Amino acid sequence: MVVKLSQQDIADLKKQGYGDQEISKAIGEIEKEELEGNNSDNHADPRINSQTSAFSTGRMDDIARYQLELNDLLEQTEHILKGDIVEWKNGKKIWSANPKPEENSLNEEGIRKIMLELQNYINRHVILGDYEDDDINRIMKDYGKKLADLIFMKYEELGMDNETKRQDYASIVMNVVNLVYASYSRAKDGGERRSLREMINIQGNYSQQQGMAGQGMVINGQQPKVRGLLNPMRYFGGKYGS
Repeated sequence: MVVKLSQQDIADLKKQGYGDQEISKAIGEIEKEELEGNNSDNHADPRINSQTSAFSTGRMDDIARYQLELNDLLEQTEHILKGDIVEWKNGKKIWSANPKPEENSLNEEGIRKIMLELQNYINRHVILGDYEDDDINRIMKDYGKKLADLIFMKYEELGMDNETKRQDYASIVMNVVNLVYASYSRAKDGGERRSLREMINIQGNYSQQQGMAGQGMVINGQQPKVRGLLNPMRYFGGKYGS
């Protein structure tokens, strides 16, 4: 896999104190891990034939990347709206299509409209923001009204073409609004950003120890090991996961 960075990604990394050489090294590490992972995977994954999602991501192998990775939440939401069913095969979770798709509350257009709007409220820019309670309450009120109006005014177009399906109207609104609230709650008073900053500081301390170890120095009686999970590239959630 070839990792490509946008100018904004490079600027963000440099703001965190990384130089061109460090960024190039981080990219090389990611590409090497991907190549090794592809070569070592000799077992069929039952998820290959499962229902796909526009927000699917691969494995998440470190804390920082998991902290910023929200695509898994969007993926799960999309599957639920589709009416997909969770199954477990070989210890892995897969999503299977509802055997009775005619009973699904929403059609493809309904799912598309809801997910398109949801991406504006569940993303890494939101959770790394800084919101007070009043801000969150105002945003939630506006979003809840917008979502309720969307479904109410276009319920037939979105797939709710009978009374049974329309009974799910309140449940869909409540569940989706709760997801958005959870996203903004992580950004309350800048909590998520502060947590990430602390993690980056830890990364800096490890980098310093690694540099000393590379010069043959021993710390606390042990030579520190290279920790791939602290690669700064992993803070760009979801972009570079396999």
